[in-house]
Amino acid sequence: MQFNGVLDHLKIYEAGKPIELVVREYGIDASDVIKLASNENPRGCSPKVIEAVRDEATKMNLYPDDSMYELKEALAQKYHVNESNVIIGAGSDQVISFAVHAKANPNTKVLMAGITFAMYEIYALQTGATILKTPSAGHDLAQMRDIYRANPDISLIFLCLPNNPLGECLETKEVYDFLDEISPETLVVIDGAYQEYASFKDPAKKILPNDIISKYPNTLYSGTFSKAYGLGGMRCGYGIAQPEIIKALLKLRAPFNITNLTLKAAIVALRDDAFVQASVKENFEQMKAYEAFAKELGFKTIESYTNFIVLEFDASQNSSVIAQKLMEKGIIVRNLGAYGMNAIRVTIGTPEQNKRFFECFKTLYM
Repeated sequence: MQFNGVLDHLKIYEAGKPIELVVREYGIDASDVIKLASNENPRGCSPKVIEAVRDEATKMNLYPDDSMYELKEALAQKYHVNESNVIIGAGSDQVISFAVHAKANPNTKVLMAGITFAMYEIYALQTGATILKTPSAGHDLAQMRDIYRANPDISLIFLCLPNNPLGECLETKEVYDFLDEISPETLVVIDGAYQEYASFKDPAKKILPNDIISKYPNTLYSGTFSKAYGLGGMRCGYGIAQPEIIKALLKLRAPFNITNLTLKAAIVALRDDAFVQASVKENFEQMKAYEAFAKELGFKTIESYTNFIVLEFDASQNSSVIAQKLMEKGIIVRNLGAYGMNAIRVTIGTPEQNKRFFECFKTLYM
């Protein structure tokens, strides 16, 4: 059977291995497996969300409110925008896919950092667009400027702030200076999946959606409930942009793209800011232990503004082997070998999970 030719060279995105798979493959009890691969909130979600979802479960036979008015209103109030500036997706990556399919085609190019969220490239390749990446792994804006000036057919630019899977983050002023040079016809997606962490650690890196879309009408800010809010399993994200952009993206949205349980969970989660702030604070307290651990063992790290940290190894170690041996012990991490790096990405877990990671790693490699 013949399929669209653009699929021939597309890679399938590989998500972090689930606990259930490790249990099946290695015969480890599920209670002994810790997942530090997918940047989920180790504290879970707000207890208020769990209670609300239980109450909402009696409505599973009903379609959700497809206008998503209550969630849009809550997001609009939080970010000081209007409901017409908001679109809801099944995770922020669905909003990103809308943006790509609205702007990219075989006659256009898409620009991104050398190493960044893999779905930018996958979605763009689905449209037949040409992918342009910086030679540097992270966000080198000088390189991005040079590439942009040399390619007037760039229709879409991605800035992942902070960047996944590396953890680095540009300062807000750098971003604004860059946007000053971008054509109003080029859509710039600001992926803020980890902004709750970056803005907590360093206010100079905080992106205010209402500010950026008013100054630069060609920008789309995307956010998610999957990280700091602890709702990865509920699949809810959002985009904030000028109404002209939102209207275009809505044409690509299927009806009822998130569930009524997801809607309720996101609305309640958004109201419990104390839970989010406590989660973020603990995250960076625990990250210090990873930084000290890396220093003790002589590994390099990339300063992280997220809820994960990258550990880089020299030629005497192999990240693929390290990730595999840890998995066999019930500790799931993300091997970055597919990105051409000899490194692993580790989600910052609970104090107990982190202690076990350190002890297991030392047992295997010291």
